[in-house]
Amino acid sequence: MEFGTKTVHSGQKPDPSTGAIMPPIFMTSTFIQESPGETKGYDYTRADNPNFTILEVLLASLEKAKYATIFSSGLGALTSMVSTLSAGDQVLAIDGLYGGTYRLFTQVFNRFGVHFKTVHPSNHQLLLDELNKNPKWLFFETPTNPLLEVFDIRALATLAKKSDIRVIVDNTFATPFCQNPLELGADVVLHSTTKYLGGHSDVIGGAVMTNDVKFNESLRFARKAIGTNPSPFDAWLTNRGVKTLALRMARHQENAQQIADFLHAHPHVKRVYYPGLKSHPQYELAKKQMKGFSGIVSVEFAFPLDVTKKLISSFQFFSLAESLGGVESLVCHPASMTHASIPSLEREKMGITDGLVRLSVGIEDFSDLKKDLETALKRV
Repeated sequence: MEFGTKTVHSGQKPDPSTGAIMPPIFMTSTFIQESPGETKGYDYTRADNPNFTILEVLLASLEKAKYATIFSSGLGALTSMVSTLSAGDQVLAIDGLYGGTYRLFTQVFNRFGVHFKTVHPSNHQLLLDELNKNPKWLFFETPTNPLLEVFDIRALATLAKKSDIRVIVDNTFATPFCQNPLELGADVVLHSTTKYLGGHSDVIGGAVMTNDVKFNESLRFARKAIGTNPSPFDAWLTNRGVKTLALRMARHQENAQQIADFLHAHPHVKRVYYPGLKSHPQYELAKKQMKGFSGIVSVEFAFPLDVTKKLISSFQFFSLAESLGGVESLVCHPASMTHASIPSLEREKMGITDGLVRLSVGIEDFSDLKKDLETALKRV
């Protein structure tokens, strides 16, 4: 099946008891057993539920994985993954992680003896030195949040595999519509399904995809043991959202490309970050590695910080809010919002300046979005 067909049909079958074309919501906490320990595949929703299975089959298909496990949130998925580590284990990350990921490692799991360090692959020798310390994971996002840096998944995976290091890629920004990390050598793919997969800003969720049966089993155990499961309704909502993923992503990135081009040429803009711009440092890599450039555009305006904050609070269609990937356009100020948990010196080292603004470009008509930006820029 092609991608758009998968989003509609993978894991989906009419309900056998009623013929309903859409799967029902299995709002139950427990399931009847035929005899003690003998079930019809489900015993308790914290462990599993038919709505989980439907969504997992769908997501595994889109990421070209054998297995998928869904969770209550992206951070719930990451927490479940970290539970497979032990005190003393090291996690090496590439600069550019979501602020909540950084917070989880540095303010929670560091207290349990899981060591966390970030590097940038531009310092190749430092990267090699850290990999030679045999961390358990090499963990990164590409494109990054919010600077939209693109890292070479295949090259990094090849380096890590020399030391048997598990390679984990957060594919939330790109989505499986634009990129499939497992095909490029990654071992595990992480998603916040809250974002593009759900796509409507109405449900929180996370998912992990892999071809490693043992790692998948450990994740399913973690979901049951820790309680990081979603509700059946959350899984149902996400499944419904994914059905239009191909259509939405095509519009997101069409709009984003035009917004990036418009801002790139604007006199009051210092810099635009978007992998689809030829001025992007990793433009050629992005073209090679990705099937599209997704819908996030970051920008630095040529204004003082107070004016920039006033600007982004005055848009009509770009709503000032955290999160991304919904049908509506959003704008945020990473330094004071999504990445505020990262110390300022660390943010500066990563390149996240106080003047940086992130746009999640929605599926509205481009002419309205452009007019919204033009009007606000003229006003200030």
